[in-house]
Amino acid sequence: MAEPILQVRDLHTHFPVDDGVVRAVDGASFELHVGKTLGIVGESGCGKSMTARSILRILDRPGRIVGGEILLRRQDGSVVDLAKLPADGQAMRAIRGGEIGLVFQEPMSSLSAFHTIGNQLIEGIRLHSDLSRRAARARAIELLAMVGIPRPAQRVDAYSFELSGGLRQRVMIALALAAEPRVLIADEPTTALDVTTQAQILALIRRLQQERELAVILITHDMGVIAEMADDVVVMYLGKEVEKGPVDAIFHAPRHPYTRALLRSIPSVLAEPRARLATISGSIPHPFARPSGCPFHPRCPERLRGPCEATFPPEVVIGEHHATACHLYTTEGAEVPA
Repeated sequence: MAEPILQVRDLHTHFPVDDGVVRAVDGASFELHVGKTLGIVGESGCGKSMTARSILRILDRPGRIVGGEILLRRQDGSVVDLAKLPADGQAMRAIRGGEIGLVFQEPMSSLSAFHTIGNQLIEGIRLHSDLSRRAARARAIELLAMVGIPRPAQRVDAYSFELSGGLRQRVMIALALAAEPRVLIADEPTTALDVTTQAQILALIRRLQQERELAVILITHDMGVIAEMADDVVVMYLGKEVEKGPVDAIFHAPRHPYTRALLRSIPSVLAEPRARLATISGSIPHPFARPSGCPFHPRCPERLRGPCEATFPPEVVIGEHHATACHLYTTEGAEVPA
């Protein structure tokens, strides 16, 4: 397998506040390869978006990376550790948008209501190129056409509030790809969209990935989207990765109780009529009341008294490229589910 374009190694992102320290990302590690899609999944508050923001160094204060590496393989073959670059430095600004694009979660709050979408696209294009304003405008129209926006020559002068949710999301994708990055991070790209528009946006991302050989990180809480789009999956809980592996292994042979709980919560057309959806008992702990040991153990129906409450389990390799962090696989005598 070719060298990964992006490697995240033992990433720790903390937010020191008056009441303590919020460990938003608490030891994430994964790889991303050219032309592949890595899905990062988990409930809200599990650290998915903070992982993306850490990669791009766009953390809100007082957030900061306190440990780990974010290794980006550049087009010339050199490798740079983004965690070591100044967040507001020229090198990081060139990478942000130029080599790694981001589709934000909420297009209405991410797009300016006071500037046309064309002006916003032109600004992004000219930031990473020496094109004139006229040439950048022509490029903006090309980008709008590329992402499937009807009448792009007219829509380039529209404001975000004049567009539907689906069209705004397409504009966000155009903005992310304006400087032709090699990595695209899509943070909940289908939130608040109807199912038809959601399918169109996912198909658009897949088509652009194939045409440009993009490496994609897809962040979502929707396991159905992960099943459709991802090649590899990282399951996160409370800032930690609890399972990772190829999408087929995650769906057909899930090992961690949290992964299995997420999969059980997916609606099925084979379910009995009026049957209640399975839910995960309890809720994610408050950041200042993190449980000891495995963070999922207070909600886990398969927890082992003692080990799960005392220590976070080490990562155990289950199969080829498939690993989990669970005491069911490290404690002698534990009954491991098939």
